[in-house]
Amino acid sequence: MTKLKAYELRSKTSKELLKELDDMKAELATLRVAKVSGGAASKLAKIKVVRKNIARILTVYSTKQKTEARKQWKGKKYLPLDLRPKKTRKIRRALKVEQKFMKLPKQKVKLSNFPMRRFAVSM
Repeated sequence: MTKLKAYELRSKTSKELLKELDDMKAELATLRVAKVSGGAASKLAKIKVVRKNIARILTVYSTKQKTEARKQWKGKKYLPLDLRPKKTRKIRRALKVEQKFMKLPKQKVKLSNFPMRRFAVSM
């Protein structure tokens, strides 16, 4: 088994990717059996390639799933947590800019009745 290319995997459908994933997992199982039973060195070297191929397939599959989910949830009021921007916990919990500068009605009245004094004296 040769190394799979990610760009080739991206052109396949989800069903084809899952089928390929099953094939790779089956091949990995046979290679592991060969390793236990004392197989050839060439088979032992293939284990790494097959494991990396499985990882590539899973990565491409998950990105496909995520892009489909993004299309489905686009324009909706709420997004699922895994589609929201990660940022940091502190930033996610911080007040939004418009919330930060909001004033209570009592504060607005006080500011309008007692504005900041302006002095003509300069130093």
